[in-house]
Amino acid sequence: MRILFINFTNKFYGGKAYEREALDILKSNFQIDFISAKKNFWKLFKISRKTDYDIAIRDLDSALFLNKKPTKNIVIVHHLDNSYSSPAAKFFYFIFQKRISSNLKKCNTIVTVSKYWKDFFEKLGFRNVYLIYNAFNLNDFNFTYKEIEEFKKKYNLEGKPIIYLGNCQKGKGVVESYETLKDLDVHLVTSGEPMVKIPARNLEILHREYLKLLKASSVVLTMSKFKEGWCRTAHEAMLLKTPVIGSGRGGMKELLEGGKQIVCKDFNSLREKVEYLLNHPGVREKMGEDGYSFAKNFTLERFKNDWLELINKLI
Repeated sequence: MRILFINFTNKFYGGKAYEREALDILKSNFQIDFISAKKNFWKLFKISRKTDYDIAIRDLDSALFLNKKPTKNIVIVHHLDNSYSSPAAKFFYFIFQKRISSNLKKCNTIVTVSKYWKDFFEKLGFRNVYLIYNAFNLNDFNFTYKEIEEFKKKYNLEGKPIIYLGNCQKGKGVVESYETLKDLDVHLVTSGEPMVKIPARNLEILHREYLKLLKASSVVLTMSKFKEGWCRTAHEAMLLKTPVIGSGRGGMKELLEGGKQIVCKDFNSLREKVEYLLNHPGVREKMGEDGYSFAKNFTLERFKNDWLELINKLI
C-alpha cells in the first residue's frame, strides 16, 4: 500500500496540525510519501500526474488537481469560509473555486472535521463525505502550578486575571474583543504573528508556552468572525480546564455546546459574559471540568482508528 500525502503550503496553523497528525499516524501503518508543492502550481500539476500510488491525500488547495485512476483521492476540508483570508488566498479561490468544487465531486472521499461541514456538503448532494475529528495527545496538557506561576512571572502577567483574545488576526475577532474589554482591569493577550495592530499584549511563543498561556488565562475567547472548521484553540483551552467564550461559528458550535461552554453570537454581549465569569470562580471551575470531560474524548487512538477505517474502506 503506497500513499501520497500532498499539501500546497508549509504555513502552519490549526488545519496543518491536523494534517501533520494524520501523516504521522499513517506513516506507522503504510508506506507514505509526503510532498509539499510550496505554492508552485507546476509542481502541484506534476504531482497529480503520478499514478503509482494507491491513495493520494491532499489539502483543499491541492484539490486544484487530482491524481488519475487507479489512484484514489481523499481531500481534507477544514472549512470553506475565506472571508478573512489574505488577499492572495481570496484571489486564488476566486480564480479556481469552480475547478476545486468540480474536483471535490470527483474525488473518492471528502474528510471533514465537524458535523457542520459534513452536513454542509451532504446538503449540496455530496455522498462521499467522511467525518474524522481533530485529535490531541492528552499528555501535552499537564502543567504544574509552579510552571504556570513561572510563566506568568516570565511574561509579566501577574497580579490580575488574563483574558486570552485569540490569535492576532482580524478574522479571529481580536479587534472587536479588545475594544469591548479594554477598560477591564485584566491582562488582554493575543498570540502568534501579529496580523493586525491592537494595544493588547502579543506573545510570539512556541506551542508549549502557548498552552501555558491558555492554562494561565481566566477565560479564553474564540470570537472568530468566519465559519471555523472546528477550533483547536477552544479545544486546547478545554483540555486545560480553562472556560471558553466563543462565537460558535461553523464547526465551533458543536465543540462549545458539547463541552458546555458559552456561545456568544455578537460582541455586544461579550463584556457581560466575561465579567460574569470573572466574578464567579465557581462557574469557571464547573465550566472547566465540563469542557475537559468532553474534550478528552478526542484522542489520538480514536483519530488513528477513524483514519485506518477510511483507508480500509477505500482499498
